[in-house]
Amino acid sequence: MKHLGVLAHSTGGAALCFLTFCEEGFRRTGRNEHPDVTLDYIAFGYSMPAWDAGDHATVRATLATSAQRLARAGADFFVCPDNTAHMAMEVPGPDLALPGLHIAEVVADQAAAEGRTRVGVLGTRYTMDGPLYPRAFAARGIAAELPDADDRDLVNEVIFKELVNGVISDASRREYLRVIDRLADRGCDAVALVCTEIPLLITPEVSSLPTLDSTRLLARAAYDVAVGERAMPDWRGGPR
Repeated sequence: MKHLGVLAHSTGGAALCFLTFCEEGFRRTGRNEHPDVTLDYIAFGYSMPAWDAGDHATVRATLATSAQRLARAGADFFVCPDNTAHMAMEVPGPDLALPGLHIAEVVADQAAAEGRTRVGVLGTRYTMDGPLYPRAFAARGIAAELPDADDRDLVNEVIFKELVNGVISDASRREYLRVIDRLADRGCDAVALVCTEIPLLITPEVSSLPTLDSTRLLARAAYDVAVGERAMPDWRGGPR
């Protein structure tokens, strides 16, 4: 078995990824056992000035520190349950200390496996306005659909004012469901929840579209790697 390192960059998503990975062991084996896992977290608030300035290199350096600490703890590979963080990890620079799964590739692989053709994208404004998901989906012949500008602002505001602080609001859930309904009206056949806190607010039972839960998909892919059912990744940061 391989030792997983969870490279955290936001609180709720990292916690949900860690929990899902551990629970996957019981789901698959019927025992409270799973491959070793270590989590490292440098609070994302320290990186927000760099995010706002578009200084991805500085964010990458912080994430690289976490990767180094996970390697010293004995991890064989990492996952980062934060979609936006992958924009910084893709900045050219020295290899990260560990190989890792790329969250957008995991989500896009699942969308392709399900036969999706047009997927709505909900995440932080950095992720929604960035290249990660349009590129990953396009490589598999899938169109990426973004909410309108006002809806993107709303989705981002709920993430940073509520979800990352553990606030789950029925009013915000209704607004997210409205945004998802509008994406369905525009021809989407699924919605990708690509801020790793969104699955805490939106579950498959309430969504009018099938959901692609980036947090749980990443955790389960990590479990597959750890038990040898998926190849070890070779990506160590840098451009895809």
